[in-house]
Amino acid sequence: MEHNWIQRIVSGDREAFRLLYDEYFDYAMRTAGLIVKNNEWAKDAVQETFLRVYRNSGQYDPQKPFKPWFYCILLRECYRIMEREKKVVPFGEQLEKISVEPKMPDAEVDIYEALQALDDLYRIPLILKYLHDYSEKEIASVLELNVNTLKSRLLKGREKMKKRLGGAEYGTQA
Repeated sequence: MEHNWIQRIVSGDREAFRLLYDEYFDYAMRTAGLIVKNNEWAKDAVQETFLRVYRNSGQYDPQKPFKPWFYCILLRECYRIMEREKKVVPFGEQLEKISVEPKMPDAEVDIYEALQALDDLYRIPLILKYLHDYSEKEIASVLELNVNTLKSRLLKGREKMKKRLGGAEYGTQA
């Protein structure tokens, strides 16, 4: 389906772009919100991602899956915005972070908070693996990592999540 949309976008069909936007916007916002931890930054990342997809649709290789290409662009935009915002010095309490916490039952909020507390190194692979159901090979490609490095980060990320949620350390007996 996405391949057809991209071909139509390349030929100038704005309706195809609207369909693509409608299909991916919610997923992109949730992913960006989890990565950048700020609603306004997430909106910026998603907007810029869709602009880049539109401008670079001719560079998409239809022989490859669309989602990893899209999320690779989204992740790069999230990284770019986080890097840009690191350089911004807030003026006291005038700038407040807007929470991206979803409305969830308490047990799920604990999982959300544990995930958000992880370093990007572990958090982003876990998001792509368990929330977006990417294969390890696809995640390694998107993050430009060796598959074994990715597996190590996923393992450490799961261990850190388990520890934050009060579970026993890996390899210990209960």
